[in-house]
Amino acid sequence: MDRRQFLTTAAAVTAISSLPQSTWAQDLLDIKPKRVGLIGCGWYGKCDLMRLIQVAPVEVVSMCDVDSQMLSGAAELVASRQKSGKQPRLYSDYRKMLAEKDLDICLVGTPDHWHALATIEACKAGADVYCQKPISRDIVEGQAMLAAARKYERVVQVGTQRRSTAHLIEARDKVIKEGLLGTIGHAEICCYYGMGRNRKADNCPPPEYLDFEMWTGPAPKLPFNPVMHPRSWRMFDEFGNGIMGDMCIHMLDTVRWMLNLGWPNSVNSRGGTYVFTDATGNVPDTQVATFDFDELDVVWTHRTYGDAPDRDYPWAIFLYGDKGTLKASVNKFEFFPKGKKEATLTGAPQNEWDKYPEDEHEKDLEQHVAAANRAHQRDFLKAIEQRSRPVADIEQGHISTASCILANMSQKLGRSLAWDVEAGNIKGDDEANKLLAREYRGDWVHPTVDNV
Repeated sequence: MDRRQFLTTAAAVTAISSLPQSTWAQDLLDIKPKRVGLIGCGWYGKCDLMRLIQVAPVEVVSMCDVDSQMLSGAAELVASRQKSGKQPRLYSDYRKMLAEKDLDICLVGTPDHWHALATIEACKAGADVYCQKPISRDIVEGQAMLAAARKYERVVQVGTQRRSTAHLIEARDKVIKEGLLGTIGHAEICCYYGMGRNRKADNCPPPEYLDFEMWTGPAPKLPFNPVMHPRSWRMFDEFGNGIMGDMCIHMLDTVRWMLNLGWPNSVNSRGGTYVFTDATGNVPDTQVATFDFDELDVVWTHRTYGDAPDRDYPWAIFLYGDKGTLKASVNKFEFFPKGKKEATLTGAPQNEWDKYPEDEHEKDLEQHVAAANRAHQRDFLKAIEQRSRPVADIEQGHISTASCILANMSQKLGRSLAWDVEAGNIKGDDEANKLLAREYRGDWVHPTVDNV
């Protein structure tokens, strides 16, 4: 970059940082649209990409997926939504897509076991990255992803969009920061959704449109089962982190963000498959985990059967203080002063159908999340322009992800695990430390802090 380019860029960033949040991204990106690529064109890959298209005049130039039907369908959707009307270039191998080195932004919406390799390669290719949660399948992958983001000076935003959810920001600011809870001594987080955990199906040949060998990649090779693809790969330990990595991470990350918590000192978890013993998936249908922070314990519970104790809050956070209780979820929040049966403060998700009417009919879009996702994309774009850390920076995503992985490890090993932040490993437990990085299959090379 020569001196004139530097001064022009610096002036643009300075000017834009003083703009209202609702206008800054549009104003700057009208001058310099971003070139975007997507790896993983399934459910949430498309949801994230469509929200990005809504908030900035980006040009989606490339897309990658090992499912050719999914890839072509996503390309048609993009062409119908982006201003140019053009279809992006299509790839079945993310390495070939990233070898073009022509992306400003890369979104990673693959199954969990691909997040690390795709994100690291995108950082090396010079792209800023939006990666879905949980960031990794094992803890060493997450450490490597953080190292790559810092080494290549890339902005990496994680899809824990609760940090950008308007009514949860309101709850944090008006309840917690104002001290209405008093001293907070305990937090409970939970999920009582079925999650498709009870699905059953027989193994069969993979469909012709799916490259199952590449879909499996570095993970252990299992026979194909229709429960795996699409979406329910989360029910297999080989490809994801189960309900802990899918649902707990959102609520744990929200508590960490709201209360400004770092790493837990230790994690203890118990659970197993107690009800759906003949289901095809192999992750626990019942699990309780305690995350021990200096300030308080955060206790997670999930089960995929029965009713929620509070039917208004089946996937939620409960913060208990000596002056009151905060209940919060993706659908609302309520603050109850001590001894009161009625909430004195409430909030609910934004509905922006007036601004984005296409949301109302978008297939599989979680309507209560759309506005939060857009806000999360705006925060990502702002961090890109200012070369700053986004609200869900890769380091925060790593902490929340690793904490959930530690819970799964504790459940399997049957004991508490104490985390050493400085060393990046488990204190005094050689057996557990061997599980921090799982073996990669075939010629795939496991990323580490030293090889990125």
